[in-house]
Amino acid sequence: MGWGELTIGLILLVLGIFTLVRPSSALTGIVFVYGILAVVTGIADIVFYAKVEQHTGFGPAISLVTGILSTLAGVLLLFNPGAGKWAMAILFPLWFIAHCISRLTHLAIIRLTAGTGYYYFTLVVNILGLLLGIVMIFNSLLSFLTVSYIIGGYLILMGIDHLVLAVSNVGTHR
Repeated sequence: MGWGELTIGLILLVLGIFTLVRPSSALTGIVFVYGILAVVTGIADIVFYAKVEQHTGFGPAISLVTGILSTLAGVLLLFNPGAGKWAMAILFPLWFIAHCISRLTHLAIIRLTAGTGYYYFTLVVNILGLLLGIVMIFNSLLSFLTVSYIIGGYLILMGIDHLVLAVSNVGTHR
C-alpha cells in the first residue's frame, strides 16, 4: 500500500467534501492563499533583485518588475477577494485543461505500471475534465457560478484516483 498516496487521497477527499458543502468559503480561502503566495513571491523577487544588484552593480530588471507586479496582485487579492474569484473563474478552466492534458500524456506509463482498470479510470476522468474545461472557457458565467462545485467534484475524483493508486501495485517490485 502506498501510504503517501493514501494520505493524499484522503486529504483530497476531505477538501473536496468541504468545498462542496461550503463553496463560497472554499473559493474565498483559495483566493486568500493565492494572495499570500503572490505577496511572498513578489517580495522574494524584489529581495533577489536587490541582492544581485548589490553584488554585481546591476540587477535583473525582470525580477524587480515581476516582484512589484506579484506584490501588487497579491495585495489586490487579499483586499478584494471578489476580483480574485473572477480571475479564478477565468484562469481555472485553462489550468483544468492543462492538467487533464498532462494526465492524458501519462496514460501509457499508467497502463504499464497500474493496470488497465486504473488506466481506463484515469482516461475517462481526464477526458471529462478536458471537455468541462472547454465548456467553461466558452461560458465564463457558468465557470464563475460553478467553479467551487467543479473544484470540489474534481478534488473528490482526484482523491479517489489517489486511493486507487495507493491500493494498486504501483511501485512494488515484481
